Amino acid sequence: MIIKKEWRILTVGDGDLSFSNALLSHQPKALTASVYDSLATLSGKYGDHFYRQLAANNTPVFFEFDVTKPASWGALPKHSFDLVIFQFPLLPAFRSFSEYQEQAQEISLNTLNRRLLRTFLINAFNHFLDPDGQQLCFITSKDVKPYREWNIENALHLQTDISYLGSVNFEIADFPGYKIRNVERDKFVRDTRGTTYVWGKTKHHEISPELQSPLYQDNHFCTACRAGPFTREEDRMEHSQSKRHKQMMEFEALWLEDLRHLAEK
Repeated sequence: MIIKKEWRILTVGDGDLSFSNALLSHQPKALTASVYDSLATLSGKYGDHFYRQLAANNTPVFFEFDVTKPASWGALPKHSFDLVIFQFPLLPAFRSFSEYQEQAQEISLNTLNRRLLRTFLINAFNHFLDPDGQQLCFITSKDVKPYREWNIENALHLQTDISYLGSVNFEIADFPGYKIRNVERDKFVRDTRGTTYVWGKTKHHEISPELQSPLYQDNHFCTACRAGPFTREEDRMEHSQSKRHKQMMEFEALWLEDLRHLAEK
């Protein structure tokens, strides 16, 4: 992950605040942390050790912060950041069948997770990022299910003026003390390799030379499945008949239909 000392950074949905606390070692110009839970809920799940560390370093922390809902943003200063970071986002599990029926009866979990990330990007650029600053959004994710099924590099910024810039490996060793938690559980996620995906307002940014260009983009690959290269047409046809490809095509169709509905509202 690329972090510059002159940047003003906002973290979103930092479950136990261990990532925000680890960011202090990079000495950013300013750091603000936010958590979806209340302080009482966070303390009950994980303890308040990292919160107390941040408070001791005069780092503002906003609780009950839902990046999708303006009503929860409270006193968060508008247009005050260079970079907004969302680490390993994933919708929490439904607490009941009625909650599932309310939110996902007609919308797949894949689409709901994509909605979350798309809304994060749009709100970050519209409300949190300084138009005269760096204007960067980072989402760190994994190349395992369900994360790999979101087509992060291509799907999230469709029909927006946001540009996908590239990616960089996420090295957890660069963030001492950071623990990747399961959503709503006091357990850690297996330390599989992470990737930080980067968006900006322009197609080229000063950090672009440090980023890996979008992968699997030309005709020799299946972009959605991140598969290939296909050196023979027979290989491409075999892939197109695979269960994995058919499922991804279903996810893509559902996503495009959801975007159409959102545009009509």
